Amino acid sequence: MGRKLDPTRKEKRGPGRKARKQRGAEVELARFLPPGKCGLGRPAAAPRRPRPSDRRVSSRRAGDRQGGAAAGQTARGRSGFSDGNSKWLAPAKAKKTQPKGNHVELSSDGEVEEGSWEMEEEEDGSSEEMVDDYGASSSEEEELLPIEKAALKQKSDSEYDSEEEEEEEEEEEAEEASKQKMGQKEEEGPDLQLNLDIDEQFKLPTSEEIEKEDILFICDIHNSSAVHDSLTVFPPAEPPDLHVIHQRIQGNMEVLQDFVVKREEGRSRQEYLALLRRDMAAYYSYSDFLLAKLMDIFPLPELINFLEANEVPRPVTIRTNTLKTRRRDLAQALINRGVNLDPLGKWSKTGLVIYDSTVPIGATPEYLAGHYMLQGASSLLPVMALAPQENERILDMCCAPGGKTSYIAQLMKNTGMILANDSSAERLRSVVGNLHRLGVTNAVVSNCDGRQFPKVLGGFDRVLLDAPCSGTGVISKDPAVKTNKDEKDILRCAHLQKELILSAIDSVNAASETGGYIVYCTCSIMVEENEWVVDYALKKRNVRLVATGLDFGKEGFTRFKDRRFHPSLKSTRRFYPHTHNMDGFFIAKLKKFSNAIPQAQKEPAAEAAAPSAVPETVMEPPPKKKKPEGSKADKEQKLPQPALKKKRSLQAQRRPLKA
Repeated sequence: MGRKLDPTRKEKRGPGRKARKQRGAEVELARFLPPGKCGLGRPAAAPRRPRPSDRRVSSRRAGDRQGGAAAGQTARGRSGFSDGNSKWLAPAKAKKTQPKGNHVELSSDGEVEEGSWEMEEEEDGSSEEMVDDYGASSSEEEELLPIEKAALKQKSDSEYDSEEEEEEEEEEEAEEASKQKMGQKEEEGPDLQLNLDIDEQFKLPTSEEIEKEDILFICDIHNSSAVHDSLTVFPPAEPPDLHVIHQRIQGNMEVLQDFVVKREEGRSRQEYLALLRRDMAAYYSYSDFLLAKLMDIFPLPELINFLEANEVPRPVTIRTNTLKTRRRDLAQALINRGVNLDPLGKWSKTGLVIYDSTVPIGATPEYLAGHYMLQGASSLLPVMALAPQENERILDMCCAPGGKTSYIAQLMKNTGMILANDSSAERLRSVVGNLHRLGVTNAVVSNCDGRQFPKVLGGFDRVLLDAPCSGTGVISKDPAVKTNKDEKDILRCAHLQKELILSAIDSVNAASETGGYIVYCTCSIMVEENEWVVDYALKKRNVRLVATGLDFGKEGFTRFKDRRFHPSLKSTRRFYPHTHNMDGFFIAKLKKFSNAIPQAQKEPAAEAAAPSAVPETVMEPPPKKKKPEGSKADKEQKLPQPALKKKRSLQAQRRPLKA
């Protein structure tokens, strides 16, 4: 049935199922449509590909004619169709060129599936007349009236010409646009380069512009506060353009990095630094005091990275509770609940970082069962530096909310004893809840002032002191730190930290076989709260700094501005959000080698060193000590009355003899 299928040829599919069901639609439409031949009037020199409209018209005309004349004809060189529709589907006797890879097939329903048509061209460029499968050729054009022929010819010419003109116009426009762009680049290239060079030269704003921006900034602050205080509101002023400020910061940074070459004549470096500090304070919403402190700690390029990192929250991390589960099992359970996570890093065997989750991390059944603890990555480092051993006595002096305490119990495998102390009774509630949930059984909770703790209890093997601080390392969690901290707050925290670290050292037993260590840590990056405090402890107690055991982190400062610290402070570690992607943290590990307090031995040593201060050239003998005048009278008062009278009588008898 039908033509043979060539599997090497990929034929285009015909109409869909709905179109196949409408059998004989071409025949019915041919009764109402005027006969015509599309595609005539095409120039011979430029043959074109037949359009779908040509195929539809030819099929309709073929169906109209095959009703009578072509009933019993068969095509030359090919066998006729043997199905039930062979009377009106029999091909005509006209000559037809076999197309390459495209022909008309009959579907299983006996319908025509149209393929792409091709015309065979001659070598001289002229095309043969197009013949379809049903015998419709261009020679039958004679049946049309002259007016119809002219109309069809004009229509086909106009369609073909309009398409060619549109394509040519689009190509010409594209070429002209590309030529214009190239010409503009060639002609205006030097001018544009000059403009760029001019724009790259950063210039400091005048004092008038700075005053104007200050007035706008003050008005905005006053208006925001006046809404709550019912004060007089100034007329609305335009807020400072942050985009302009950001560009000015970048230009200022470029000048400061190569100040000798790019600086403006007559301008000092202090003027550039003052403008940079003012712009960064306005752009990142920091107080002038805090930004000045940060500029002293970080180089300028690193300072920008630090400020940008504080605008982005740190990743959510959890710590696996190995007292109840393993990290692999916990990770699989959370993945099954739709949590996207990864191991925290090679330095941690229990940490996991959470990227996103379809369930709340703090309310899963695993969390309620105590399989993990929500804890920052930087909070794991102090416990790792402390390295607690089994069956030891550990003191956590500032334990709330209990993350580090539970981690210590996890490393000790619930052996020994942990004293979890905190001065706030309210915060101890969360400590008790977390210890019960995580299954910690070797902890004792106490509510005492850490500064007075050696009077309460001592003799611990190791002490962990996570001292209260200003919080400049956790600005991403608490943005209020940007503006609510001043010099008094920093010094107040530093004074408290000095008292706590001396108390922690006094609570440790230097004679411990396995311990004698103190770990001091803060979530601050201020030198006054970190290196300054540790250097003070080195002078006041018999301790020395040892390695923390952490493979990463930046070294602590040994010199800062006009201060010089002990060289061993290089063994301390600093962690920053822009370099380690965790909260800002400081960790120092101390080893106590004597329980004696050197402060009690300073007074006799100072008295012994006083005579040596006299110059050697002075050879005068030391003056004799004069007896006080009232010494004899005092001695006589101590004698009894008879002896005193006898003594006085003897003195009276000797006086005349001497005379």
